[in-house]
Amino acid sequence: LVDLNGAFAGQPVNGAAVEAILRAVTIPVQLGGGIRSMAQIESWLVRGIRRVILGTVALRDPQLVKEACRQFPGRIVVGIDARGGRVAVEGWAETADITVIALARQFADAGVAAIIFTDIDRDGILKGLNIDSTLELAAATTIPVIASGGLASIADVKRLLQPDCRILEGAISGRALYDGRLDAREALALIRNAEAA
Repeated sequence: LVDLNGAFAGQPVNGAAVEAILRAVTIPVQLGGGIRSMAQIESWLVRGIRRVILGTVALRDPQLVKEACRQFPGRIVVGIDARGGRVAVEGWAETADITVIALARQFADAGVAAIIFTDIDRDGILKGLNIDSTLELAAATTIPVIASGGLASIADVKRLLQPDCRILEGAISGRALYDGRLDAREALALIRNAEAA
């Protein structure tokens, strides 16, 4: 889950909606968007969020991320959004003068559970994931990488099941699920079959 309003506001905005989702599902939920303090991190973890995604604060206050990893092992994810290979923050409103790989390497030994890498030039436009940049990041860090931004169809899921993508922890889909271009049951069945082979 991403609280996009929270990402722009710099603090969680859609708390009631997130809590309603937590009550309605039994699967693990991770949440990002506007989470920028230890108190907010702890508050969400206590309420049932499995992993908290830290994006803008990873650039602005990397020490907070490292301390959160120490306090909550395995429950902190760094979200790195990129535009043209550079890190984008504040709900994508700003592009920083640091590369995705350079930011990821700052957290190499911090205990970050995963990095969610989103190519924002592709996010929501259903043109497919930026596999090349995602794999480049995964090869440059020991932190598991989750692909995000552009996953549009079952063809993208099939691409992620190719041998070169085994280095990735997983992928995120949003819009393709909302508008029916991707059937979650079909995708999960394909993944299960590939794992069983």
